[in-house]
Amino acid sequence: MLLLVPSLSPEVKKAFAAGADIKEMANNTYSQCISGNFLSHWNRVSKTVKPVIAAVNGYALGGGCELAMMCDIIYAGENAKFGQPEILIGTIPGAGGTQRLTRAVGKSKAMEIVTKSLHKRRKKMGLVSKVFPTDKLLEEAVKLGEKIASNSQLITAMAKESVNVAFETTLEKGLHFEKRMFHGTFATKDQKEGMAAFTQKRAPNFTNE
Repeated sequence: MLLLVPSLSPEVKKAFAAGADIKEMANNTYSQCISGNFLSHWNRVSKTVKPVIAAVNGYALGGGCELAMMCDIIYAGENAKFGQPEILIGTIPGAGGTQRLTRAVGKSKAMEIVTKSLHKRRKKMGLVSKVFPTDKLLEEAVKLGEKIASNSQLITAMAKESVNVAFETTLEKGLHFEKRMFHGTFATKDQKEGMAAFTQKRAPNFTNE
């Protein structure tokens, strides 16, 4: 099973998520942010074992951009724009905007986007996997989810974990982790079923075991 995060705006063509409620956080103090670990709950999206697909139409700004980057795959509509405008209100991104963005698009682009509040269209920013007409976006995201869900959920979770390790560690450590995960698949029933189905030229019947 997968999780799909579509545009959060009632008018999906206008915005995926335009960011946090500024009025709600305006009077926060440093001590309140530290003691309450402000925004820590946002990481739950990135911690899920299931692959998460973001379908982004319109603006994905601030927390909206960060939410999209927490997802595993981003599909975007033709009108999608991503940005981190926090600098304009006297703060910086606090839910991964300086970290995931830098890893995804490189230091130079990330620095420009974060320090200038530069909104980038999806192609120029380099964040998304594919771009679709606005009215086709959700349909295509669901198709992707159905395709991924047809594979072994167990092996998919292992693949996701391996890719995430590549995002967060050295090449040497990542290669070692990948090899061990690869070896681990041979302890599963789904590996046996998948390879048997291939040699027998039939569709596999995965049981997630």
